[in-house]
Amino acid sequence: MAHNEGGEERLLFQEGGLPEALLLHGGGEVPDARHTIRCLTVIGQVEGHYELDAGCKTTKYEHIIPALVDVEQDRSIEGLLVLLNTVGGDVEAGLAIAELIAGMKTPTVSLVVGGGHSIGVPLAVSADVSLIAPSAAMTVHPVRMSGMVLGVPQSLTYIDKIQSRLVSFVVGHSRISEEKLRSLMTNTRELATDVGSVLTGEQAVAAGLIDAVGGLSDALEALYARIEETEKRYV
Repeated sequence: MAHNEGGEERLLFQEGGLPEALLLHGGGEVPDARHTIRCLTVIGQVEGHYELDAGCKTTKYEHIIPALVDVEQDRSIEGLLVLLNTVGGDVEAGLAIAELIAGMKTPTVSLVVGGGHSIGVPLAVSADVSLIAPSAAMTVHPVRMSGMVLGVPQSLTYIDKIQSRLVSFVVGHSRISEEKLRSLMTNTRELATDVGSVLTGEQAVAAGLIDAVGGLSDALEALYARIEETEKRYV
């Protein structure tokens, strides 16, 4: 490590080592790619306004938001691939990220690998095209609050409004009906200590939540197709 004038640490890259872009952003430039895309990973828990324990693998929304802004305004980036393997996390932070992805003109494709649970559901459906690996799963359940909650009617109203925002977003960005989504959320037969449903890849597609089952090559092909059928942005 070395220090710059502002006291912040920066990495020193030795000749022959990993590319700087790979170490800093999890990806690098591919000189012979069919199209120039950016890969965004959402892993572990989505961290919001409160920091999680040091031992938790997290995706910090204050890192993701400016990265999305950079992708949207960079005319050299033709598409965005979102890879999801998340157990969920902060509802407000996850929904904020999902809204930004849904509002992009840059072609976007999401791929759920491992899991796209809880707030991972709106993140998955926020892209133009959504895919899920055959072995992946998605857990759909109602909004849950942690910590102290006041036992008053206003608290229940607040939770219900958050739930309605999530349901509205998911229904608006997928093929699932509101009735079907709420039915999956309130299922009492699958989770031992909670209500909700666990969907395999094929079940998620059959329910209308995800567009198709596929792997990395399928996701890239779908993204390339979106790029090639989309007019150039910000000419």
